[in-house]
Amino acid sequence: MFGLGKRLRELFGSQPERFDLIEETLLEADIGPRTVEDLLDGLDGRAGRGDRAIAAIRGRVLQRLRTAAFEPDPGALSVVMAVGVNGVGKTTNLAKLGAFLKRRGRRVLFAAADTFRAAAAEQIGVHGRRLDIPVVAQAQGADAGAVLFDAIDSAVARSVEVVLADTSGRMHTNAGLDAELRKLVRIAERRQVALHRLLVVDATTGRNAFDQARIFRDGAGVDSILLAKLDATAKGGAVLDICHELDLGISFVGTGERMEDLARFDPQTYAAALLDDRA
Repeated sequence: MFGLGKRLRELFGSQPERFDLIEETLLEADIGPRTVEDLLDGLDGRAGRGDRAIAAIRGRVLQRLRTAAFEPDPGALSVVMAVGVNGVGKTTNLAKLGAFLKRRGRRVLFAAADTFRAAAAEQIGVHGRRLDIPVVAQAQGADAGAVLFDAIDSAVARSVEVVLADTSGRMHTNAGLDAELRKLVRIAERRQVALHRLLVVDATTGRNAFDQARIFRDGAGVDSILLAKLDATAKGGAVLDICHELDLGISFVGTGERMEDLARFDPQTYAAALLDDRA
C-alpha cells in the first residue's frame, strides 16, 4: 500500500548505513519527526541486514498504534456524530458505516444534521434510499440541533438502535462550527443517549489529517477516527502520530469506493502495508 519497505531495506543494507536518508524516507511518508526519532532510536550500529531493521521498526509501529472499539449497545440508543472537514468523504463513509451496521442486524437511522452545505441532506437521502435506511432531515439552513433532536425522537419511535448523524464540515477552525458541534453534543447528553464522536479524515492528506485530528479533539472532542481512502495513499504515516501524540484510536478504515468497502482498523494489516512487510 505505501511501499516504504523496499527503500528502507536498501538504505539499511547500504555500507555505510545512511541514516539521514532513512529519516528522510520516513518523513516523506508523513511520519512526524518525533515519531521518526522514536522508531529509529538505538538501531544505528546494530540494525544488521535490512529485514532485521524492518522487523524492529514494525514492532515499534505496532506499539504506537491504537484501536478504538465501536460496538453499539443493543439495549440502548446510540448516536454516532460524524465530524470532519468538507471533502474528506464524511457523508459517504457515514453511509458505509450505516451499511456495515445494517449487515450486522442493527437498526439504523440517518440524521442529516449538516444543514449548511448545499445538497448535503439530498446526498444522505440518496444513500438512505439505496440502503433502505430512514433519514430525518430539514431544509437547508435549519438548526442542526433540531434535526438531531427530531432524529432521536424518530429513533425511539421506530425502535432504532443507532442514529448516524452527519454534521457540517465547513472550515474546522470556524468558531461557529465548533459551537454547533458542542451544541449537538449537549443535546445527545441531555437525551441520555450513548454518544460516539467519529472523526473522518482523508488519509491522503498526510499531515493535514494530523492537524485536523488535533483541532477536533481539542474542540468538540473525538472518540475514534475513521480513515478514509487508506487504500490509495502513500501518506499513511500520519496515522502513527494521530495515535501516539494525540492518544486517539482508529476504529474504521475506508478501503475502496463501494458501500461494502469499510473495515475495522487492524494494526497488523496497517503495519505490514506501511513497511511492505514480507514476513
